[in-house]
Amino acid sequence: MIFAMSHPGRVRVEEIARHPAFRRLGELHAAGVAVDLRYAGSNNFAGRILYGGLDCAWLREEAAVGLIDSARWLALRRPGWRLLVLDALRPQRVQEAIWADVAGTPDAAYFADPAVGSMHSYGMAVDVTLLDARGREAGAAEMGSGFDEMSEASHPALHAEHLASGRLSAAQVGLRELLREAMAAGGFAGITTEWWHFDHGPREHVRRQYPRVE
Repeated sequence: MIFAMSHPGRVRVEEIARHPAFRRLGELHAAGVAVDLRYAGSNNFAGRILYGGLDCAWLREEAAVGLIDSARWLALRRPGWRLLVLDALRPQRVQEAIWADVAGTPDAAYFADPAVGSMHSYGMAVDVTLLDARGREAGAAEMGSGFDEMSEASHPALHAEHLASGRLSAAQVGLRELLREAMAAGGFAGITTEWWHFDHGPREHVRRQYPRVE
């Protein structure tokens, strides 16, 4: 059966449940993946619901399989620990709305220009943190900065500098490194400015080969 997309190389998020290349995040629960999409509520940088009635609890199959591998790696090294997904699929229309708010501000450095394309809009990026064996989230206190905290404290590239200055503790950097290693085990790569963001696959390849979700 051939899936008919609304535009060549693109698919509307309303059609995502019928697209064979995407998997629902809820299916990953048994593998040790919990979900709390912050843009589906108001607990985010904007302080308001950004997804509205859109169902964004999806990843491409490749990224979903990678996330399972990451969760299993983590569970082997920290029994009872899980991954908590904070954001996954982010439709292009939402990326455009966010960009309209942040363009021309310092916050723009933390979001992909929708003209280029966010990896989230292909279902090939995930924002994630850790849940310990008691189900407690590794938040700002544990990780040294909060999810979507747009400051240098969030930059993995500055870990050595922050350790030297005391801005971050060894325990905070250690948890970030644990998360990075777990995600690497699933084929994800982090970025220099956000400890929580991970891409699955080279960006240019993804943008060239995969359909973007509108």
